[in-house]
Amino acid sequence: MKRSILAILLLSCLNLLGGSKKDDRLVVQFCLQGAESDGQKISIPQQVAGQQVFFRLSPEIATKDIVSFRPFPAEDGYSYGIMLQLNTAGANRLAAVTSANKGRLFMARLNGRPLDVVTIDKTISDGILVIWQGVTTREIGLADKIIPRIGQSPQEWRKKK
Repeated sequence: MKRSILAILLLSCLNLLGGSKKDDRLVVQFCLQGAESDGQKISIPQQVAGQQVFFRLSPEIATKDIVSFRPFPAEDGYSYGIMLQLNTAGANRLAAVTSANKGRLFMARLNGRPLDVVTIDKTISDGILVIWQGVTTREIGLADKIIPRIGQSPQEWRKKK
């Protein structure tokens, strides 16, 4: 009995000391508004301005589509926003999605945490997406590890990294 408790305690400590690769990841997702009729495998409910709104689980834009970023202080006074520049494939997808879905909502999630929701009011053809608030300094640090900042050359980024 004492050995099994000791083994469990030791494994727990090793897990804490080793950290988790999952904690060092940055997952950026932009999901389009769905419908309750889509079902739980396709869309999930979120509270937006006191109302329940469904958003698709499958993102339209994800981390792999981002080529550079720039953080900025958010208007809330305690978090940050972040401007994201997309690669060509992501920019083309964003233009198509925003053109076909005017009036629908678009939600930004960072590591699974919903941050910001905007209404699509026009086609976005410049390949730039903005999360206006809710980004932490830790998440900016994670982004610095995997994505260069806007205006930073790949050589500067690798040297800094």
